[in-house]
Amino acid sequence: MQLHFLGTGAGMPSKERNTSALMVKLLDEVSEMWLFDCGEATQHQILHTSLKPRKVTKIFITHLHGDHILGLPGFLSSRSFQGGDEPLTIFGPAGLQQWIEQTLALSKTHLTYPLRFVEVQEGLIYEDAHFTIRARELRHVVPCYGYRIEQKDLPGELLIDKAQALGVPKGPLLGQLKNGQDIVLENGKVIQAKDVVAPAKKGFTLTILGDTKYCEEAIQLSMGADILVHEATFDGTTTDLAASYGHATNVEAAKVAQQAGAQYLLLNHLSARFLPHDLPQFLAEAQEIFPQTLLTADQAVFTWQNNQLI
Repeated sequence: MQLHFLGTGAGMPSKERNTSALMVKLLDEVSEMWLFDCGEATQHQILHTSLKPRKVTKIFITHLHGDHILGLPGFLSSRSFQGGDEPLTIFGPAGLQQWIEQTLALSKTHLTYPLRFVEVQEGLIYEDAHFTIRARELRHVVPCYGYRIEQKDLPGELLIDKAQALGVPKGPLLGQLKNGQDIVLENGKVIQAKDVVAPAKKGFTLTILGDTKYCEEAIQLSMGADILVHEATFDGTTTDLAASYGHATNVEAAKVAQQAGAQYLLLNHLSARFLPHDLPQFLAEAQEIFPQTLLTADQAVFTWQNNQLI
């Protein structure tokens, strides 16, 4: 799994940071990509990458502020032009479907693929054989959601050498064992799958929060997360100002990660007031509370591999 940040700024684009967009690449897991928020010029950011919009099967919108949705009509249109014909599902708050459908209709935009909408409410919003996704409303100035993506446990690795030592021949019987089925050999010997298959591997948990001030809901949604993506629009000197705008500081994001027992924290959605020379101190303030804190940047890619973020 990879996180590719396409926009990490707050409110409006700056020279250093575009508005909010995060691509979660699940190509190894399910051969899909999921886009979280789609601020203005997201498709322009994609042009500088090898990302293929047609591989995006789901879009998750946290809330209806412009810096999180104004890139959607263009992205949806370009997906058609670039050969996208697979269905696309958009998850988001009430009103998102109306806005998109009216925009597409008034601009006479024709899509070459089916578009499906899921109006997000708190609780389980999606589940398949590989993932569950839950949403929870945060505390912003408009309805805004955070998403918790949990990968289901992965099947244990088949211990081929051990199976062959017990007399299992090459062929379909090995596949049955890998799928957890006990087998009977021609000589009548029973081989139990648990004896030749390693224990299941725990899947990852990724929490992506929309805009929010420091709140218990953010902590609960992030409990035990391997990776927490949290907004940090302000710094520790402007805590009261941050709360008045429904935003959080770098220090508050670190407290959420600490209290939730997360493994890694990625600070996202930074105000343009923070210039490049401000960022070392900005990061250090958060790391004093939660050492495993990293800063996001436009076009930064983080890879989850062997239970580590690299």
